[in-house]
Amino acid sequence: MRGGGTSRRVAEIPGVGVLSATAVVAAMGDPTAFRSSREFAAWLGLVPRHDGAGGRARMLGISKRGNRYLRTLPIHGARSALSTSKAPPQWALRLAERRPPNAVTVAPADKTARTIWALPAHDRAYRANYVSQPA
Repeated sequence: MRGGGTSRRVAEIPGVGVLSATAVVAAMGDPTAFRSSREFAAWLGLVPRHDGAGGRARMLGISKRGNRYLRTLPIHGARSALSTSKAPPQWALRLAERRPPNAVTVAPADKTARTIWALPAHDRAYRANYVSQPA
C-alpha cells in the first residue's frame, strides 16, 4: 500500500485494515459504477433484501449475495471495532437491546461499506464526525 491513495484513505476507517481496504477498493474499481452507497453495500451483500408490491416494502434478511470474502471483511472489521471500542456508538447499543448479536454486527459493517464507497466517489479523506450537507 505504498502508493495507493484510495486504499490508504479507506484504511483510516475504524474496522478497516490494509487487507480489507486493498481488497474492497480493487474489487470495487470505479466507484461511479454504483449509483449510491446503498447499491454498493447491496453488491457486497450487506443490506436486507426487499420484497413487496403496491408501495408496501417488506424488509427480509441479509441477502448474502456478492462475494463471500469481500462481504466478510467489513463484518469482521465491525465486530472487532465494536468489541475493542471503549465507547461504542449509542445507536449500536440501542440496536443491541432489541436485535440479535449478528444483526448488531452487520449494521456497522453496512455503514462501513457505505463509507468505503463514499470516500473515493466524492474524493474525500475520512473524517470521524462528518455530516453530509444537502445538495
